[in-house]
Amino acid sequence: MAGLASLAGASSVIAAEAPPGASSCSGCHAAKASVKTPVPRLVGRPAADIVAALQAFRAGQRPATVMDRIAKGFSESELAAIAAWYAAEQD
Repeated sequence: MAGLASLAGASSVIAAEAPPGASSCSGCHAAKASVKTPVPRLVGRPAADIVAALQAFRAGQRPATVMDRIAKGFSESELAAIAAWYAAEQD
């Protein structure tokens, strides 16, 4: 039982660490609901929605000012990791 508790603690620590590249999002996408910004928040959004938006930016199917260039800088696995991390984060 103690082993399971320590594993659970370790996984929550790992989940709390942002994957490489996630910090580039926080410059425009506020983490807290109390911050008023026209840029949509990513925290708590479904990972599939975040990935789909990033893929659309990358393909030029979604209007962008800088997101098209940012999205092109990540591999598919990096996009998935960033999206999963933001989806799991909470206010």
